Amino acid sequence: MFLITLLRGIIGIIFKGIGNLVNPSASQQPKQPTVPLSGELKKDPSCGTYISAATSLKENFAGQTFYFCSKACRDKYVATLAR
Repeated sequence: MFLITLLRGIIGIIFKGIGNLVNPSASQQPKQPTVPLSGELKKDPSCGTYISAATSLKENFAGQTFYFCSKACRDKYVATLAR
């Protein structure tokens, strides 16, 4: 059983290598946008979504910094402050 699994893995690696030689552009994956995988999370005061502090929209109101997930949530929050 172990020998069959080992042989299957080796054959898979060989076929993958041959496929990369024949069509090298297929092995390249499109670039993903850079999003931090760790860091501080902040809660959007408008919708309650938790977002990365590094990628959020930051606004200062009355000396306090707020973090928003989108412009729409920021505008909604500003509208509630104007009331």
